[in-house]
Amino acid sequence: MVDTVDKLGYFQAITGLEDADLCTEILQAHGWDLELAISSFTSSDHDASSSAAVDGGNNHDHDNADVTPDYQPRGIVNDTELVMRDDGGDNRGPGVAWRIITLPISIVSGSLGLVSGAIGLGIWAAGGVLSYSFGMLGFRSGRGGGSSSDSSSAARLVSVSSAAGEAMEFVALFDRDYWRNNAFKIDFVVEGFMDALQRSRSSFKLLFVYLHSPDHPDTPVFCDGTLCNEAVVAFVNENFVSWGGSIRSSEGFKMSNSLKASRFPFCAVVMPAANQRIALLQQVEGPKSPEEMLAILQRVVEDSSPTLVTARVEAEERRTNLRLREEQDAAYRAALEADQARERERREEEERLEREAAEEKEAQERAEREAAEKEAARVRMRQEKALALGDEPEKGPDVTQVLVRFPNGERKGRMFKSETKIQTLYDYVDSLGVLDTEEYSLITNFPRTVYGRDKESMSLKDAGLHPQASLFIEIN
Repeated sequence: MVDTVDKLGYFQAITGLEDADLCTEILQAHGWDLELAISSFTSSDHDASSSAAVDGGNNHDHDNADVTPDYQPRGIVNDTELVMRDDGGDNRGPGVAWRIITLPISIVSGSLGLVSGAIGLGIWAAGGVLSYSFGMLGFRSGRGGGSSSDSSSAARLVSVSSAAGEAMEFVALFDRDYWRNNAFKIDFVVEGFMDALQRSRSSFKLLFVYLHSPDHPDTPVFCDGTLCNEAVVAFVNENFVSWGGSIRSSEGFKMSNSLKASRFPFCAVVMPAANQRIALLQQVEGPKSPEEMLAILQRVVEDSSPTLVTARVEAEERRTNLRLREEQDAAYRAALEADQARERERREEEERLEREAAEEKEAQERAEREAAEKEAARVRMRQEKALALGDEPEKGPDVTQVLVRFPNGERKGRMFKSETKIQTLYDYVDSLGVLDTEEYSLITNFPRTVYGRDKESMSLKDAGLHPQASLFIEIN
């Protein structure tokens, strides 16, 4: 529970009063109702500066108003300036008023979950009057029939459900009291003010605001005769997003303070502005006939049409630009992915070629090593076989002369003892190193005789090669 010390500190911070005793007296006079004390203090400070605007809202005789006859609207002005326009008619309502109103944070925070960009703290200015929102702090004024919390409960934020619940309650009560007896009804949205404002922004329509005072004597006639009129209902539903709230509810009461409602029935036409602010385009105070209300609303729609059309065109351009950027980004990503895929394929191909080249090189080196080893083995074999032959014998009756002819035409000859085995002839041929293979046979042509490996154990004499023989090499 927020104690009196905290309330005193908040009151001093907002009002700028440094005298703690004076602030305490003011709060005590208002039953320590912080919001009521602030409202009373600020309204008393600014009665003089706001009297012209209030008188304009209460005065039905606009012919006596101090208004420039041929004034044309200058667009949105600052927070303290209210611009009125003379329409040149006798039965006109209040002229189009362009006034920037910064919403209290209790209104904004009521839709934190649904409205993007509606988060902020601090002081808000409405018609030059300094005020502060206590919805974020959890303070309740206790006035009217709005939702209230027990005095012992902790301070808390205004939730989305409370704003929507108040709107639903208003629509249900209005339906019970007025619409059940009428065939036509305005489509009030059942959501908080900020959500309704966002809905109007997204649909490029103005927001029609009705603040309902159940106890005001003019309320029943206005609701039955004007708000349920067929022409008014059709025009409002077609051209506006509509939001209504009872001044007995928390949000309805805060909006009545923000819009400076001084007379009821009260209607207003607003549109979104930047930084949690709204532009007040029209306010209608006091009872109006269906014809008067319709004329006022038609004029507002006509005057605001260029702004809405421009906003719609700009939004479409933003959507088009966003779509183009998304398409360009998608094309860029696709091209980037294609380039990356080609780069991966190129790297994989390079790696494959490098791997194959390495494997080929390794195989070649292995083959060269094997060939070198094989050649070295042959050299050792020839050397061993040459040593095993021994010395060549001298010519004699027991010596056989052998001549070997190789496939390349080369001839080699040697003397062998007649008892030498044919195996020794093969060893002799191998020792010469003329052939690159060991798969060959020794043959004679006339008559043709093959002295293969199966005859290696025969002696030269037994094989009929003594005293001399001419042998040919036949590669198997």
